[in-house]
Amino acid sequence: MRIAKGLLTAAALLFSFAAGGRAQTRTLKIYISVDMEGVAGVVTGEQLGPSGFEYNRFREFMTDEVNAAIRGVLDSGPAEIMVSDSHGNGQNILIDKLPRGVTLVRSWPRPLMMMEGIDQTFDGVIFIGYHSSTNNTSGVRAHTISSARLTDVQLNGVSMPEAGINAAIAGQFNVPVIMISGDDAIVKEASALLGGIEGAVVKWAISFHSAKSLTPADACDLIMMKAKKAVSRIKEFKTYSVSKPVRLDVRFKSYRPPELLSYLPIVERTDSHSIRFAGKDMIEVSKFLEFITSYDPSLEP
Repeated sequence: MRIAKGLLTAAALLFSFAAGGRAQTRTLKIYISVDMEGVAGVVTGEQLGPSGFEYNRFREFMTDEVNAAIRGVLDSGPAEIMVSDSHGNGQNILIDKLPRGVTLVRSWPRPLMMMEGIDQTFDGVIFIGYHSSTNNTSGVRAHTISSARLTDVQLNGVSMPEAGINAAIAGQFNVPVIMISGDDAIVKEASALLGGIEGAVVKWAISFHSAKSLTPADACDLIMMKAKKAVSRIKEFKTYSVSKPVRLDVRFKSYRPPELLSYLPIVERTDSHSIRFAGKDMIEVSKFLEFITSYDPSLEP
């Protein structure tokens, strides 16, 4: 009887050890948010939308950079990966060129904007093809959310690039940003805001519409290396969290949008071109930003 009890105890210990080992080596979940202005070689609208003569070619380069990040992640072991196509119409990435098992978020509107699908089960976030903020004095195609409409977006009094807004959304779910790729301006801006994340500089800004760039192949090699390194350091990264409630300040280029938005009781007009909204968390702030930048009364199904 004592022998039987001893065997049962040993078996229980072995099961406990195995279970603990599985818990420690569980499959990672990585969220990849992808923009296009920061892709290698992108400098003007000719690469960024369907009317541009180079757009179809640069859709391929954009997809290649995503796949390079995915390869870097998978080089470190199995991972569950979600990709968010977050540029323009949200229909840029060539879905048939993505590896099997990857899921893709496409088109708009989305309650969590460029971070739709993120939740607390993810281990880390990677930003690919990002650009600097609208109030940055350097950077290729620098803007925040809307280059046509906005001149500043602040969270709790701090001006934000899209990388900062999206990091705060991820932080809502306690998920850290681990890597970013784009031009030198956004890598510097994001690193200063988010801490020691891995940064892949694929081009160097000369002006708003000019850059010195790596070739697509070299950019992909760099992105793959940085993604792999980021995953290897994943326990070192801290989430970017903003205090709640979150004060959102938005400054428009035009006069009428803030005037009309101030008719809403939840909106305060702070000057001729600016409004303020207080959200209980980043989810509310994200939904409000999506509304004010996407709503059009002429929308039809």
